[in-house]
Amino acid sequence: MKTKILFLCTGNSCRSQMAEGWACYLKGDSIDAWSAGIEQHGLNPLAVKAMAEAGVDISGQTSKLIADLEEQDFDSVITVCDNAHESCPIFPGKARIIHRRFDDPPRLAAGAANEEEAMVYYRRVRDEIRDFVKQLPGNAKKTIDK
Repeated sequence: MKTKILFLCTGNSCRSQMAEGWACYLKGDSIDAWSAGIEQHGLNPLAVKAMAEAGVDISGQTSKLIADLEEQDFDSVITVCDNAHESCPIFPGKARIIHRRFDDPPRLAAGAANEEEAMVYYRRVRDEIRDFVKQLPGNAKKTIDK
């Protein structure tokens, strides 16, 4: 049976989407991955581009609200930003809440002169998320806070 993991972010547009994409790509045999947000901001096109550069297509994923997944019984809920961690609702059942903060690429790239300069931030965070996901589901059994 696969470990059911929800990646939760503020707007479910970038970091949580990348995490879901990596989990499906790298760990699809052992993880049933989902993503959602406290709010719904739509899929970030630069996140899609960064993932595509790494060979992972997340263009078909959609931005979802946490309320859209109320019926799911998750093993772990991993918050990938401080706002989601602070706003994380109570999950019924066995779900463990784990916090692993990643920088927000859109915020980092806000002052970028062009798209290529902005992509530096998206690539860095993409790779950090990949490295984290490679350790799953094992590290989802303990609290991770960075």
